Amino acid sequence: MCVPPAESHLKNVENVILTGIEAHVCVLQTTYDLLERGHNVHIVVDAVSSRSATDRHFAFKQMEQAGAILTTSEATILGLVGGSDHPKFKDIQKLIMTSAPDTGLVPQSKL
Repeated sequence: MCVPPAESHLKNVENVILTGIEAHVCVLQTTYDLLERGHNVHIVVDAVSSRSATDRHFAFKQMEQAGAILTTSEATILGLVGGSDHPKFKDIQKLIMTSAPDTGLVPQSKL
């Protein structure tokens, strides 16, 4: 992702929210590139996939150790809204009221 056309859009950006496919390759390498360029990187773990749960698990571990912030889609959405005083809060709240599907990131035995 960190190619010249994209970099021009990131010049004055402090925080980057990442989602994507192949956590252990594309998302991981993009995370490293963005961190190296001084951005705060937020990985939306329930919006990142891989062909295997093992690759996904260890990619998240590597991203976090490198300095990325692991988060969820609900936490990201609510963080962007800022609070219940946002004019669209009620509409957004309706979107997140339905439980998200199980991502397989946390074994049921640990809940």
